[in-house]
Formats: sequence, C-alpha cells, structure tokens
Amino acid sequence: MEFNEQQIERYSRHIILSEVGVEGQQKILNSKILVVGTGGLGAPAAMFLAAAGVGTVGLVDADEVDLSNLQRQIIHLTRDVGKPKVISGKETINEMNPDVNVVTYHTLVNSTNIMDIINDRDYDFIIDGTDNFSAKFLINDACVMAKKPFSHAGIIRFNGQLTTYIPDNDTACYRCMFKQPPPEGAVPTCREAGVLGVMGGVIGSLQATEALKYILGIGENLAGYLLHYDALTMEFRKIRIEKQSTCPVCGEEPTIKTLIDYSGPVCGL
Repeated sequence: MEFNEQQIERYSRHIILSEVGVEGQQKILNSKILVVGTGGLGAPAAMFLAAAGVGTVGLVDADEVDLSNLQRQIIHLTRDVGKPKVISGKETINEMNPDVNVVTYHTLVNSTNIMDIINDRDYDFIIDGTDNFSAKFLINDACVMAKKPFSHAGIIRFNGQLTTYIPDNDTACYRCMFKQPPPEGAVPTCREAGVLGVMGGVIGSLQATEALKYILGIGENLAGYLLHYDALTMEFRKIRIEKQSTCPVCGEEPTIKTLIDYSGPVCGL
C-alpha cells in the first residue's frame, strides 16, 4: 500500500524510527487486534493501538458506560454515560483516527461465542482487558486452543501485573501460574478495594506496547515473565514464570479440551 500525505504526517514519528519505518507502519496498518473489555485496561490499550494506526480494532464488552467508569476508562466521556461501551469506544476511535476499522461486539464473552469472536476477523493479537477471573481463564484457554498470542493484565489498588503468551514459543500461559479461579470471597473486588485511576493507563499502555512489538517483530516481549508494578514505590519487578508440563490446557497432556464458564466476582490481581 502507498501512504497518502496525511498518513505520512500522522505516522511520521513511527516512520523515522529505524525499528519501524515505512514497512513497519504498513504492518501496523494491516494488523488486526482484538480488545476484550473496554474498561480500565482496554480503554487506554485500544486508544493507543488506534492512534498507532492498527488497521482493525475489535472491541468486546457487554456493559454500558457508568459515571464511576470515567475515573479511569479514558475512551468514554461524560456524554457517553448510559451508552454501550463498544459504541462509545468506536466513536472515540473514529474521531481520533479514521484509518481504523472498529468492529464491535456488544456481548459478554462465554464458552459458546469466544472462538467465533477471536476468529471472526482472524485477529493477530488478543488483549485481555477484562476485570473478572471467569473471563481471564476463558480468554487464556481459548487463545491457547486457537493458537492466538495474547496479553493478560490485572490491576487493583496501586498494583498491576501483565504477561504475554505466544503460542508455539514454549512459554507459560495464565493457567501455568493460576490453575483455577480462587474461591468466591477470597479476593476483594475492585469495588471493595478500589483502584487508582491511572493504573489502567500504565498497564493498559504496556499491553498495547506488547501488541505492537509483536506485530512489528521487534524487541523482547513478556512471554515467560510476569511484570509487576507497584505505583506507591514506583518499582517494576520482572518475575520469571516457567511453562508447566502438567498445565491442564497447554501442558504435555491437556485435560481441559473444552471451554469452561466459571462464575465468580469481579477481580483484580
């Protein structure tokens, strides 16, 4: 494809990077990334991906915008309260960058539809921007089974974490770290514990970074590592995580071969 004058100007700061250039920007414009959840994590991730020129951004969310969302979910505005989050997100992205094709899925992901969604546009990368254990395990299992790379993240209070899974790269998946959701009541919800609004911006932006590096094929990603961030001490810790041969979904003899719908509370880490 050839860039028009507006695109050359819009993406000029990418194009002058030796690691990106014209060829890399073309890769970004041809890429398709799915963001599951347009809340605290998904909102900044989707906005930075759109600003970068990702050609197709899929947005998945069943919720409507609530006033309490606006403290951290920067893709939504006060005028959007009551509007489906995917529609609010699409409108914001379209105003920011008309190059982006936004595909919306106003639905709750579950075991019956997630495979259809992640395969709908043959997405290159999946971002888990959800806030509950049920969705996180579901996204992990579906991506492992479908051989889709994805970024997991979670935030609560002043803490955040993220990791990246790359299929066929001998790296750990989410279940290698956490075999199953915790018992109900064992982990406080974000409504109970609170979350500093900018945490979503810090961690969601890092998820977008992981996606863009994967598309461009540059740098080192977090596959095989869990990155933990403490906003109070301003410390990042990069923790090595090993793939478990006994993992029930990505191990040598998987025992989970069908997707599971767990029930449980909204979570953080």
